[in-house]
Amino acid sequence: MSFATEENVEEVVRREPFWVFGYGSLCWNPGFEYQKSVTGYVKGFSRRFWQGNTTHRGTESKPGRVATLIEDKEGVTWGKAFLIAAENNAALPYLSTRECQLGGYRIYTVNFHPKPSFFTPSSSHSQNCTDKKDALLYIAVPENRHWLGAAPLPDIAKQILECQGSSGSNVEYLLRLADFMREEIPEALDEHLFSLERLVKKFAAEMRICLRTLMGDAEKPEENKPEPQAVVPSFQFASRIPDKKLRCVNM
Repeated sequence: MSFATEENVEEVVRREPFWVFGYGSLCWNPGFEYQKSVTGYVKGFSRRFWQGNTTHRGTESKPGRVATLIEDKEGVTWGKAFLIAAENNAALPYLSTRECQLGGYRIYTVNFHPKPSFFTPSSSHSQNCTDKKDALLYIAVPENRHWLGAAPLPDIAKQILECQGSSGSNVEYLLRLADFMREEIPEALDEHLFSLERLVKKFAAEMRICLRTLMGDAEKPEENKPEPQAVVPSFQFASRIPDKKLRCVNM
C-alpha cells in the first residue's frame, strides 16, 4: 500500500483508465459513471466501523459510524472495484469531495484481486483479467477529525441504530453493505460486519423500531391520499437501489 496525493492521482488518471476499490457504500451506490465493475478483494486489511460520519449518515451532534479499513497482515476485505475512463473528469472530484473533504479519508494505491468466477477460465484474455490490478483506495486514519475508533460492538450497534444524515439512516448503510456481501460473496467471512447486523436487528426488535422505515422501503402513499409526514429524510444517494424484502419488526 502506498499513499497517493490528489495531485499524483490526477496525473495518472489523465493518461489511462483507473480502478477504484469500494468496501462501504460504494459497493451498492458508487454515484459516478464507470466502464465496468468487478467484485473482488484486497489483502492485508480488515473492515471496521470505526470512522465517524457527520454528513451522509450522521450529524455533528450525533455522528454515525461507517466503514474504514485497518491494516491486518492476515486480513482480506471483499468489495467492488470500478473501472473509470481516463476522460471521465467528474468521478475523481466527486470521490474527493465525498470521501476526503466530507468523509475524512485519504487516498492510497493497493493491489485489487478480482473474484475468479467473474471470468471464463478457458479464455486467455479472461485469465489476464484475473491478475491483480492497481486500484485507488480511500481509507480513514486515526488522525482525521471524524475518527471514533474501537468500541464494544453493542455500543457501536446502538450508535448506528440512533443516527441518520442527509443520505439516510446509518442503519441503511450497515444493512445494505451486509446484503451486498451475502448476495455477491456468500462464502466470504466478515464477523465484524455481520455481528453488527445481528445486534442492530436485535436492538431494533427490542425497541420496536421498524427497519423497513429506516431502510426507506416503507410503502409509498396512494396518489389520492395525503402524504403522511416522513419519518426519515429522503435518501440522496439511494435513488437507484432496488427494494429489499425486509419485515417490519413491530408489525
